[in-house]
Amino acid sequence: MTPGRVDAPGGIFCVAPGVAVTLKRASLVKILAVEDDAVARAILMKALLRLGHEVVLAPDGEAAWAAVQEDPVRVVVSDWIMPGIDGLELCRRIRARTGFEYVYFILLTARDASPENQNAAADAGVDDFLTKPLDVSELWTRLRVAERILRYTTQVRQLEELLPICSYCKKIRDDQNYWQQIEGYISERTGSDFSHSVCPDCYSRVVLPELEKLRASVPASSRPPHPVARTHPKA
Repeated sequence: MTPGRVDAPGGIFCVAPGVAVTLKRASLVKILAVEDDAVARAILMKALLRLGHEVVLAPDGEAAWAAVQEDPVRVVVSDWIMPGIDGLELCRRIRARTGFEYVYFILLTARDASPENQNAAADAGVDDFLTKPLDVSELWTRLRVAERILRYTTQVRQLEELLPICSYCKKIRDDQNYWQQIEGYISERTGSDFSHSVCPDCYSRVVLPELEKLRASVPASSRPPHPVARTHPKA
């Protein structure tokens, strides 16, 4: 096999350094496969395609990081040792993002699963390990677990986005079944502070009618005079 070229359904794809390639077909999950060795990358790609997944190929960490930002994926299978951005640094960058769907990260490694290596991977946010040489049955098992966890995280996120709010007083119910004002609910979870004012629509629709009702209820003789604009003496 020519370095930088991998066999794939439909032909041979050239994988240049720093460039990610997407191989599309009817798929279960879109997976980013990151491997700097051309032969190992071809083996990983074939295994993922055989298992029914859409594959985004990246020949190094730099290309993988660019691919993640341009084309969101839910699973990453990445080699650990790579020049530049290695597998752990790639995982750290993915974990540091906010506002994105959770990404399940599987680390490929030929290293021993020593406590030190496991701690380093866990600290970086790695979800699972696969040892080299690649075992397709082990890969299948890990990906089945990934699919279940991603399904659960999606369900939890959807539930969290549904805020139970009272139709009358607009209070929100929290996880302890306690109803509180919306500003208190948001402040507890984000640390945000609120300042209160009245928008023009509410001022015209609510405040002015209330002021007129209040003024009409007070006898004319008891009404305070309209305020007189103050003038400041000239210096």
